[in-house]
Amino acid sequence: MAEFKLPKNSEIQTGQSVDVAKGAKNARTFKLYRYDPDSGENPRFDSYTIDLDQCGPMVLDAILYIKNNVDSGVTLRRSCREGICGSCAMNIDGSNTLACLKPIEEVKGEVQITPLPHLPVIKDLVPDVNHLAAQYALIEPWMKTDSPMPTRERLQSPEDAELLNGSDGKGPAACILCFCCSTACPSYWWNGDRFLGPSILLQAYRWIADTRDEATGERLDQLEDPFRLYRCHTIMNCTKTCPKGLNPAKAIAEIKKLMVARS
Repeated sequence: MAEFKLPKNSEIQTGQSVDVAKGAKNARTFKLYRYDPDSGENPRFDSYTIDLDQCGPMVLDAILYIKNNVDSGVTLRRSCREGICGSCAMNIDGSNTLACLKPIEEVKGEVQITPLPHLPVIKDLVPDVNHLAAQYALIEPWMKTDSPMPTRERLQSPEDAELLNGSDGKGPAACILCFCCSTACPSYWWNGDRFLGPSILLQAYRWIADTRDEATGERLDQLEDPFRLYRCHTIMNCTKTCPKGLNPAKAIAEIKKLMVARS
């Protein structure tokens, strides 16, 4: 029988346990993934018990409290704290989301936090997204036109703008490239070197659907590939995990419909 094991240096160890709650009634333990590739040591889970009355209500608030007051070595990305930049995307309680939008009270018991899955880890909660960024550049995410430059901005009807923004504000233009969806997609785990994944395909559809853009055919040609587009098997993890409530699976389906319509 085949036996599968992680390499020894990939097995997660039990790290330190720090309690700074001092018997507080509103205490909670946060279990943080810690890993420094340069150290040569295995990754580990460090546990920190803190008083929630000393920090804000979101998971990001708790992580920053730990970093600022307990362990300054904790490494993470964060910026806007408003669910706009996508920097603090991580896996919390088993689901990819934004730490700044995830209320602590939604997690029962110990809060386990790891980096976005299936990406190389730079350090602790910081994944390497260079490959995803290169795939984003591949779709050429800017407006392409052949018509003469107008004397003012290129106008759109409200109906055309709604294709991008959505009637509820959850259209493809609302994507913040946090990559929660792509790193939750099994098809991307298996074929990430060639399949563009839901986040990039959602962005591709954003430009295909933009009536001001004049390169629809060229953009569809770029995606006409057995792997770039068609590795999507409609598993729907992308739509389920999106912290902004967007629907990447629908955008991918719309691209496939356009492929069929032009064939």
